[in-house]
Amino acid sequence: MIEIPAEERGVIRIFNLDMVPEQARFLREPGALAQVLGIDEIDLDHVEIFPVSDLEELGLAGYLTQGCGIAETEITADRERLAALQGHVLLLRSRAFGGAARRLTLSSQITHVASYGERPISWSAPPQPAPESSKLYTGAKPSPRDTRAAARRIGASLFAVVMLLIALTLYVLVF
Repeated sequence: MIEIPAEERGVIRIFNLDMVPEQARFLREPGALAQVLGIDEIDLDHVEIFPVSDLEELGLAGYLTQGCGIAETEITADRERLAALQGHVLLLRSRAFGGAARRLTLSSQITHVASYGERPISWSAPPQPAPESSKLYTGAKPSPRDTRAAARRIGASLFAVVMLLIALTLYVLVF
């Protein structure tokens, strides 16, 4: 019997399934695994049932550290026992129980191998300096009124130059 406390988080339990492959595949059906574990319901989105042979060279220990985020130091003591597992295994994450307390009564075909805590993700980062683009502009910026006045002066100057050129062209053509 295994007690699952309420609001448990970040624990992965590994079970060895001593059954024929057809029975192990059947445990993926809704309600089947819950019945075998002696509970009312379980969230199958947080349950994995697979043959250890599918992991090939990676092995179960490698899958737990690289695929499930379990610290290498936690698995070191159980590495030989994990490598010796044959057939199908069952991985149960804490979320499979929906935060409720549960008491698992395992059938004779299911053996608890180990329980490991997942490494918590650190969402913090070291402080970063503020980028230049986020700093306020502290230089002397002309007001919109001054900008419009400058544009008018430039426009008037260009107009005067063009008119002078036209007048000069007419003068040359006429005289």
